[in-house]
Amino acid sequence: MSEPTQPTSAAPGYYQRHIFFCLNERTNGEDSCAHHNAQAGFDHCKAQVKAAGLAGTGKVRVNKAGCLDRCAAGPVAVVYPEGTWYTFVDTSDIDEIVESHLKNGQVVERLLVPPELGR
Repeated sequence: MSEPTQPTSAAPGYYQRHIFFCLNERTNGEDSCAHHNAQAGFDHCKAQVKAAGLAGTGKVRVNKAGCLDRCAAGPVAVVYPEGTWYTFVDTSDIDEIVESHLKNGQVVERLLVPPELGR
């Protein structure tokens, strides 16, 4: 097991980690992340990252995204630079992603999007 990666004040990529939440809403009747409370997940993550002191340059950035084309797993979020895809159901899932992955660098296996799930 590797040591947790702690945020630094001067990450080479400006942010140590970047999490993008798909907030896309399809109006043609197709399912989309917006139909699965994605905005609430984004809002909660942003608040938790800030409260934990993880926000800012060299640390973590929480961003909105349009369609990430993984609709079948929705709602989804992806963490870079690792390229780790997550799905979530409620705020406790978001809390676990923040604490485990964004803060301590440990992937939350139970929330990973299966690689075959796309649109």
